[in-house]
Amino acid sequence: MISKLAVSIDPSIAFATQPLAAPGDSSTGKEPLLGGSLRQEAIWVDEDVCIGCRYCAHVACNTFLVEPHRGRSRVIRQNGDSLERVQEAIDTCPVDCIHWLPFEQLPSP
Repeated sequence: MISKLAVSIDPSIAFATQPLAAPGDSSTGKEPLLGGSLRQEAIWVDEDVCIGCRYCAHVACNTFLVEPHRGRSRVIRQNGDSLERVQEAIDTCPVDCIHWLPFEQLPSP
C-alpha cells in the first residue's frame, strides 16, 4: 500500500522574498530570467492573414498555439523554443504571416 503524504504549502511564500545571491555572483539584473540572451525582436503573427494550417504550432509548439475560437495561430511564449526552431516554424508558413518585429513596433492588443 502506498501512502500519500499531504503537505500544505502556501504558494505565496515562494514569491515573498528575493532569493539570496551566491557569493561572487555578478548579476546585473539585466539577465533573462531563464538564462540566455534577450532578443531584440519579437515574433508576431498577423492573425488576419493566417489560414490556421497549424504548421508553426507543430514545429514550435512551445511558441505557437492555434487559438480555438478563430482557428488562427498566436504566439503564446516569445522564448518558448530555440531560435532555430522558431525560424523553421516561420519558414513553414505557407502564407508568410509570421514576422520578426522590433518590440516597439508590436501592435497593441
